[in-house]
Amino acid sequence: MYDSIRTASLIAATLTTGLSAGLFYAFACAVMPGLRRSDDHTFVTAMRRINVAILNGWFGLGFFGALLFTAVAAGMHLRADGHAVLPWLIAALALYLVLIVTTFAVNVPLNDQLEAAGTADGQPGPAAVRQRFEARWVRWNVLRAVSGTAALGCLVWALVLHGRMGGAA
Repeated sequence: MYDSIRTASLIAATLTTGLSAGLFYAFACAVMPGLRRSDDHTFVTAMRRINVAILNGWFGLGFFGALLFTAVAAGMHLRADGHAVLPWLIAALALYLVLIVTTFAVNVPLNDQLEAAGTADGQPGPAAVRQRFEARWVRWNVLRAVSGTAALGCLVWALVLHGRMGGAA
């Protein structure tokens, strides 16, 4: 039973990390380059709508599930028979924490600033709002994509090692 739960937590960690890494990769490779070609008003409006739409249970499951399942998998591999996999799980956890910290320290505050910026009298227009937001948000999102993808790579390798050991790694 223990080995089944340990395997399931490792699979869940890999799947949810893959979902998160893929999301940030998609933003880096498609969403933000696509929006870069739009006018300022469209850019600001689209990002505001994306920032509202993304706050849902499915996103939360992948985003926070990756952290939770990776931590659980690491904890379940603390026993001596799991030491071959443990360093890869710890590396994945550390890399995913980079993604989490970056999100809450940089990207979310930028999203909040974008939402709070208005176009009423005395407020900057869409061009100024975009100027303060876009380049910094994109740069830090690339870090999230890279750290998430690296965490996924560590988890895939942990799965390989786990499988080589017959699930008892």
